[in-house]
Amino acid sequence: MCGRYSSTKDPGRLAAEFAALDATGGAAPGADFNVAPTKRVLTVVQRHPVDDTGERNLERTERSIRVMRWGLVPPWAKDRSIGNRMINAKSETVTTKPAFRTSIKRYRCLLPADGWYEWKREGTRKQPFFMTSPDGASLALAGIYATWRDPQAEDAPPLVTCSVLTTSAVGPLTEIHDRMPLLLPPTAWQRWLDPDLPDVADLLAPPPRDLVDALELRPVSTAVNNVRNNGAELIERVPLDDQPQAVGLDRR
Repeated sequence: MCGRYSSTKDPGRLAAEFAALDATGGAAPGADFNVAPTKRVLTVVQRHPVDDTGERNLERTERSIRVMRWGLVPPWAKDRSIGNRMINAKSETVTTKPAFRTSIKRYRCLLPADGWYEWKREGTRKQPFFMTSPDGASLALAGIYATWRDPQAEDAPPLVTCSVLTTSAVGPLTEIHDRMPLLLPPTAWQRWLDPDLPDVADLLAPPPRDLVDALELRPVSTAVNNVRNNGAELIERVPLDDQPQAVGLDRR
């Protein structure tokens, strides 16, 4: 699964990296080394822009950085609390689950991340690892989103929420957990974000091995376990000399 990640780049930097416009309108969350479910997060979407008449221009699309809430609330939900348990969508079933099947066809996004956290269980102990790109490039987590309107408050602004897709772990990641976020290489971004492409079944497969092998699997402090902790120290490498069961995973 993917229940925690780091996102510290500002919208302008992400806009340059993902060839997008900054459409956050000053509402972007700040740098967050411990992004947890229900928080506001930065996403990348591609939509048909609205023209001066208020109609969508179907002749072109526009890629932009947007703010969403992590935890997808389907449009048919009676209240937003359902989103608390909709933080992940399995790539194997996303096309059939009622909560996700519309979004996967029409409303796909990317969640830029510095890296994500996963915990390796050894008996009663769990060691957190931070999976990141050694060169500092953002990882593109495949996501879906939905727009929800409160039926009890018609004048309230719509709530746009998202979910991270997960898939079977690949390569060395299998030593930590059997699941991982669905990572997409830059060559797949355009197709994934294309609002006019309903079928992306080929992109739902686990990522290529070379993409995973290039990651750094970094042991980090258990301070990340507490969602209230937030700072650069959370992604710093910690020694595992006194924890021999995890030494084999200390991949630089």
